[in-house]
Amino acid sequence: MTERTTGLDRIRQAIETAMWRVLHAYWRIARGMTLGVRGLVIDEAGRVFLVKHSYVAGWHLPGGGVEPGETVIDALIRELAEEGNIEPTAPPMLHGMFFNGRISRRDHVAVFVLRDFRQTATPVPNREVVAHGFFKLDELPNDTTAGTRARIIEVMGGVAVSERW
Repeated sequence: MTERTTGLDRIRQAIETAMWRVLHAYWRIARGMTLGVRGLVIDEAGRVFLVKHSYVAGWHLPGGGVEPGETVIDALIRELAEEGNIEPTAPPMLHGMFFNGRISRRDHVAVFVLRDFRQTATPVPNREVVAHGFFKLDELPNDTTAGTRARIIEVMGGVAVSERW
């Protein structure tokens, strides 16, 4: 690969990242109430699966928006497959519904706990998910978001469940 090709790839990546950020900002304003899903995926060793997106800072539980006509379970299964090549082998358990006022005054997130799953392949970073991994509770990345940490502590540490993200 030439230096010029590498430079063009960096420019293309920067443009795609900027487009994702603009689209997310637009969706926050243009939609009525928004609904998202997140999966707290816990492996046999007690580690939690987290992802890092290109368009927002920090490490997060895998997930995303529920599309029109889609159930929350369908959205969760789709997002887990897209972001982690993860397939549930038993029904995910609803942990809670959370108001995410940090995103907008209209955003809500359903969080599911998933302990029974298979990972069909190691995920490959792409333009949306730039990093991923399973992490021990005492080794979470420093920039794991507050909402993500709160959900993990609620499930793994037995802390009372909040209504807010």
